[in-house]
Amino acid sequence: MTSVATNSGSTTGNGTIPVRFHLSLNVSDLPQAVEFFERVLGQPAAKKQSDYAKFELDSPPLVFSLQPRSPAVHGSLNHVGFRFADSTSLVDVQRRLEQAGVRTVREEGVECCYAKQTKFWVNDLDQRLWEFYVLEGDIDHRGAGQPLENMIGAEAAARMTSAREPVVYEHFMGQPFAPPLEACDEIRLRGTFNLPITPSELRERLSEARRHLRPGGKIHLHQMTSDVAVADEALSLPGRASVVKHVPVRAELLEALRDAEFEQIVISKFASKPCFDLGGVELRETIIEARIAAEAPCNGRFDVVYRGPFAVIHDDEGHSYPRGERVEICRNTWNALEAAGVTDQFTRIAEKTEQLVSCGVSPVC
Repeated sequence: MTSVATNSGSTTGNGTIPVRFHLSLNVSDLPQAVEFFERVLGQPAAKKQSDYAKFELDSPPLVFSLQPRSPAVHGSLNHVGFRFADSTSLVDVQRRLEQAGVRTVREEGVECCYAKQTKFWVNDLDQRLWEFYVLEGDIDHRGAGQPLENMIGAEAAARMTSAREPVVYEHFMGQPFAPPLEACDEIRLRGTFNLPITPSELRERLSEARRHLRPGGKIHLHQMTSDVAVADEALSLPGRASVVKHVPVRAELLEALRDAEFEQIVISKFASKPCFDLGGVELRETIIEARIAAEAPCNGRFDVVYRGPFAVIHDDEGHSYPRGERVEICRNTWNALEAAGVTDQFTRIAEKTEQLVSCGVSPVC
């Protein structure tokens, strides 16, 4: 009788693995999760859609899939199971489980996860879902067996399925800089400015990147930077860093981004300890991200009050927020503050006060 147990060395006569373990995870950001696991597993995803991704591993024999479903709400595990090479093996296992008193639910020829499958389901004692299935062929749509709206809600599913695949251009040190003809949603420059470049050339490269971005698009800079200028001829770094022949001054790089009219500039990676110390000049791996303005109407205005802890702060759009004072802003500006994670320092004034609220202040007797 066929068993679900297997190991990475088990093969059939044609060299294929008869049973693969199946693991499906819920992830909060599918594109980032795919990129991460491609690095971890050392191979590209076998199937990659805007609402689904799958990896096929031979050692160990694993079908590993990712679903865009909030782990915070639904938990990290979507389901687990086994994929069989043929329907005979699947029937044998289902018969054995039924004879052992394990209830199964069978589905014939169901379209699910961009594939046509025959399968049955089992719930374990803690109500985890186990899937036993045979892959009958790939299809070009998700299928009704596991509709996206049941997983993430109808509204979110509509937004996702109507969304196009983002256009991302990635440039690595030493490559020709040639963004695609179509406008990009994101441009990633990795080590681009760690080869000798003049200040004017740096600004021109950033301006060119900006011209290739869609409204609201993002630029991602992954560079080695310093606090003060380092002569190119003084650079002689060990190991993999030996390819670095120029280190831009971080403040000058940020200023060049502002000059190129980028907004929402954030240093997303900046270690407390440097990678290298050249006679007191510290070199750090730095990631800077910024966006260009979205072509969107203001969509309403309202007042906010910055509560502190600083006397005044400024944003890249030119707004100043003195502590305790009302400042009128556009709703899009508020969305940018929210994306930066600083709105907890503000009070947003209601656009119209319908009813006074109790302030908890007792009258003096």
